[in-house]
Amino acid sequence: MSLQWLQQPAKPVDISSRDAAAARQDDLTKPRGALGGLEALAIQLAGLQARPCPAIDRVHITVFAADHGIASAGVSAYPQVVTGEMVRNFASGGAAISVLARQLAATLDVVNLGTVNDPGEIAGVRRAIIAPSTANFLDQAAMSDDQLVRALDEGAQAVRRAQSAGSELFIGGEMGIGNTTAATALACVLLEAGPPEITGAGTGLDEEGVRHKAEIIARAVAFHRGFVADPLEALRRLGGFEIAALVGSYVSAAQHGIVVLVDGFISSVAALAAVAINPGCREWMLFAHRSAERGHQRVLDALAANPLLDLGMRLGEGSGAALAVPIVRLACALARDMATFSQAGVSNRD
Repeated sequence: MSLQWLQQPAKPVDISSRDAAAARQDDLTKPRGALGGLEALAIQLAGLQARPCPAIDRVHITVFAADHGIASAGVSAYPQVVTGEMVRNFASGGAAISVLARQLAATLDVVNLGTVNDPGEIAGVRRAIIAPSTANFLDQAAMSDDQLVRALDEGAQAVRRAQSAGSELFIGGEMGIGNTTAATALACVLLEAGPPEITGAGTGLDEEGVRHKAEIIARAVAFHRGFVADPLEALRRLGGFEIAALVGSYVSAAQHGIVVLVDGFISSVAALAAVAINPGCREWMLFAHRSAERGHQRVLDALAANPLLDLGMRLGEGSGAALAVPIVRLACALARDMATFSQAGVSNRD
């Protein structure tokens, strides 16, 4: 299995549709620019979907679950068994993203990439086990070459399922105890930032817990420093199966022409890695919300991202992105259904 597919170009933006959408916005019965970011959102979507009036009717959400060897360093407020338990909760409909997916009439795709507490076969969960967890990246790479390839491919396969279902929007979610530590370590090397600048509370650590977590990340970054100039190698050494799957899904979505709505901190770090690997995929990303996690704003700034919401969330699972879907849908509805000045018999400005 090769990673050459990661370098395939993203689908190009349709400039004529984008321009037509912009012209239509200026002719709708409102002062120009009065809908602010909703206008820019509809125009961006028009270019991506190659139609002046875009639509987001079919939404595909994939939650990738996986465990992390770094959890043994005491970097989370929750025990590692929670990852496998949450996989069952996703499938039974009790998790936040399960509720949100139902409300949105969205497809929810749960992929178990490997958990220490293996819940076994569960209806509605895809078993794509790579290993029970990544290795502890304090003194070795988190993933082997083969494991990285498999995780990235699982992300691409999720996008192919979304495309087969005719989905117009892809949301990637994640679950894995210890994964804010992995994402923070990866962000530190991609941004060339110090761990204290990026490290946050994750699942709810107190101040002492955050200090310990930052120290663990600093040790790991120092150990791998000579090997992480290449973003793929940084991902292999410091990432996780679910983070790599998100990276693969983002690149693949851009190549297949499916808009991505990026969730919070961990998903944004995956987006940062995806853009470092294939810069063209950035055009296909919308950003849902600004997380309460300390390092998220730094990651958003690096991606020149302006998220739609800021609700102080830090749950993950794709939950913040799911909450932003109605805003995206309403931006499309306004662009499509508002009358123009001539249609409404309203005088336009001079």
